[in-house]
Amino acid sequence: MLFDALTLECFIAVADTASFTSAAGKVARTQSAVSQQISKLESLVGKPLFLRGRHLSLTSEGEILLTYAKKIVQLNRDAMDRFKHPELQGEVRFGLPEDFASVFLSDVLTEYASLHPRIMLNVECDLTLNLFARFKKKEFDLVLVKMNKPEDFPNGMEVWSEALEWVGNSNITRFEDDDPVQLVLSPQPCVYRARAIHSLEKLNKKWRIVFSSHSYAGTIAAVKAGMGITVLPRNMVPDELKIIRANKYLPKLDDTHISLLKHNSTNYAVNSFEEFVVERLKP
Repeated sequence: MLFDALTLECFIAVADTASFTSAAGKVARTQSAVSQQISKLESLVGKPLFLRGRHLSLTSEGEILLTYAKKIVQLNRDAMDRFKHPELQGEVRFGLPEDFASVFLSDVLTEYASLHPRIMLNVECDLTLNLFARFKKKEFDLVLVKMNKPEDFPNGMEVWSEALEWVGNSNITRFEDDDPVQLVLSPQPCVYRARAIHSLEKLNKKWRIVFSSHSYAGTIAAVKAGMGITVLPRNMVPDELKIIRANKYLPKLDDTHISLLKHNSTNYAVNSFEEFVVERLKP
């Protein structure tokens, strides 16, 4: 009995996501190709590996195989990294906003670290303006920053643009003319905070900060609790919250732009990490 790397990577992806569709995206294959790989693996071991009910879950045999599969795939990656990229070692200092780390990049960072175990990733989260200030002091090799417009950081590589939305919990129904808008926002200096306040003041609409936190998780918790509304990129709005469409109380918000800044470098590790992040984040 021999296991091939692709089959095991498909198996791990399905186990991790509990979805053939999501797994297909992780391994860059079609859903049908992933399904075929799982069928092939089940035929090879002679046992079902998933319970295919309303929710996809591992059988007891699948759980046992998953432990071995992760070890085999990791060993395969270590060996490939050693011979294919012997130069990729050293340190990469990377800064990014905390909400991006929570929503987008945790899987990306984990994947890169597993592919290149000899590279030390030093990752720090902070507000965009703080990241940029520290980047100019060369405390980071790369930073991911939020922008009002691409020309804010002319030397950056724009990764994507995203619509900003007002976001609240399901109990928010309407706003009163004389009542200030209750806001849940990050402390200064924050791009989203500045955008929200500026847009309200253009309408001469009163506002009040009722909760302020650097933490994405803290912001979401406060909005869920009904303390107020916040501003988020559309693809960062969790399922349990709702987008509040622009109206006479809440103006339409301009798009936000995400850019990657890097100092000129001949460091193979830094350049490799830049390419990896851009490839994973590009829409």
